[in-house]
Amino acid sequence: MIVGNGEIAEAAAKEIAIADLVVRFNDCRSVAASGSRTDIVAVCNTGRPARAMLGSAEWRNSPPIAAASEIWSVRDPRKFAALRAPLALSHPELNDFCDDYTDQFTAFCNATRKRHVVIDQSVHESVDEALAAHEPGAYIVPSSGMVVIADLLLRYPDDDIAITGFSHTGWDGHPFAAEKRLVDFYISLGRLRRIANKTPILSSQGA
Repeated sequence: MIVGNGEIAEAAAKEIAIADLVVRFNDCRSVAASGSRTDIVAVCNTGRPARAMLGSAEWRNSPPIAAASEIWSVRDPRKFAALRAPLALSHPELNDFCDDYTDQFTAFCNATRKRHVVIDQSVHESVDEALAAHEPGAYIVPSSGMVVIADLLLRYPDDDIAITGFSHTGWDGHPFAAEKRLVDFYISLGRLRRIANKTPILSSQGA
């Protein structure tokens, strides 16, 4: 079960409670609407989101972070080091976007006895390739949610993978409309299952 930070389906909580694996994102806003079960927290390990999480005692001590056995960093440092120079030219306002905090997440995981996984840049690049068929237009990087979906499809090609909390809206640097089309394509192939979104989370955005 992959649980985004958008609207959570009314039926999702029961499925989340009995799933073999539950993945949430960043500050895990989804727990209020979908129960507390959390096995993995996928985080943006670069830029302002990473700095905010690592600097927050509330995040470090929150129940879903405490419950998680693994933290997944969705941004391979090698990929984002390569992005720094072109982004400095195209988006100078994002001067800290590629600042890397992977080592700090590793230290946090070591201190809290969690496993730290860095999703390989090949997954990010495979998402870019898959999005190309869905008219993504200009964008900066895929969303964390899309990268995690791609990674789990690779890891568990024969498993029942369900998603909820994906509104496919948010920061305009992500190609959310194309991501929705790509997710719907995977659903049409039977590789993903979407639990319809009905219960809103206040002040939330898509993963």
